[in-house]
Amino acid sequence: MGMTMTQKILAAHAGLDSVKAGQLIKCKLDMVLGNDVTTPVAVKEFEKAGFDSVFSKDKISIVLDHFTPNKDIKSAMQCQVSRDFAGKYDIKNYFDTGSVGIEHALLPEQGIVAAGDCIIGADSHTCTYGALGAFSTGVGSTDMAAGMATGEAWFKVPPAIKFNVTGKLNKYVMGKDVILHIIGMIGVDGALYKSMEFSGDGLKNLSMDDRLSMANMAIEAGAKNGIFAVDEVTLEYMKGRVDREYKVYEADADAEYEAVYDIDLSEIKPTVSFPHLPENTRTFDDIPELKINQVVIGSCTNGRMEDLRAAAEILKGKKVAKNVRCIVIPATQKIYLDAMKEGLLETFIEAGCAVSTPTCGPCLGGHMGILAKGERAVATTNRNFVGRMGHVESEVYLASPAVAAASAVTGKISQPSEIM
Repeated sequence: MGMTMTQKILAAHAGLDSVKAGQLIKCKLDMVLGNDVTTPVAVKEFEKAGFDSVFSKDKISIVLDHFTPNKDIKSAMQCQVSRDFAGKYDIKNYFDTGSVGIEHALLPEQGIVAAGDCIIGADSHTCTYGALGAFSTGVGSTDMAAGMATGEAWFKVPPAIKFNVTGKLNKYVMGKDVILHIIGMIGVDGALYKSMEFSGDGLKNLSMDDRLSMANMAIEAGAKNGIFAVDEVTLEYMKGRVDREYKVYEADADAEYEAVYDIDLSEIKPTVSFPHLPENTRTFDDIPELKINQVVIGSCTNGRMEDLRAAAEILKGKKVAKNVRCIVIPATQKIYLDAMKEGLLETFIEAGCAVSTPTCGPCLGGHMGILAKGERAVATTNRNFVGRMGHVESEVYLASPAVAAASAVTGKISQPSEIM
């Protein structure tokens, strides 16, 4: 029996000719990632284990993106621990205020991760880098500590689900709508500890920003990882970014999948995930009038240039509805600068939006947009659990940047076609 893309990458990094689902293996790592929340815990475990060196100063990334600029003394102390560790071991890929971006937008943008890599990160949305054709998965801080010291990690080889993508997205439909549709279809445990593998002729019609958004939310279906077949879109994205050799892995024709789903992009509609699980999806055929208090456009899911352009197109010449707060967060400093040069930030500000420095802030209820009791938000983030963005009696509705921007204008959950 042949191997999937994920299984081929894991076999290569384990030094094996082949692997099969359920097999326990130890793999060499190309990148170990931590942020200002998880790195301090990993540092504590690193020191407790008696480690006094890292396996590679070039293959560790520490990104201070969750509570920066520091919102309080505790977050300042967390960043200080991370900063001191990065300085002590001369970590090359260290990003702090002024150079920081949201980690899962920053690493692909900077060419730090690439096709064929084996990556772990002490953040559940590390699965984002599968958009590049890498095996990438979230781990705990203890695994991060061991990875930083040894450059290795243990994995149980996951079985796989295949998504055969065809067709082309309609106007105002984005990759976020596709992944919400899929999660609504299979459920939040529909891919539990499985690899979600995307291939098919329709991939050419999905931009890299679409793919990064979709891979990012593989974890919301319970997946071990999400991964996209490498094509011209992938290669063009990595060109000029990745300055090292990388390897492209293709699934075998006889690779085994537990299930195969056909996804026709032309049939996907603007989709919203209702509280309090990402699987609670609805299209506008089934959405009542729901007034909102806040809109967040940003996060590791949807804070990239295409996301900002989609939102700006809808907000251009319009105003955010009275009593609605619209917060726009470019995902990296480069995206912030590019958006400024294109005039997108001017569009947002003229519409009445607040524009923030790159941060994860509101997504996890950290800062820059906490919800009060009874408030309702439309967000381009990835989770809408109880209390995720603030008070336990607040509500988060997940949507694309296009839907979020339209909702900001109308003051209720709306699709772009209502105002464009």
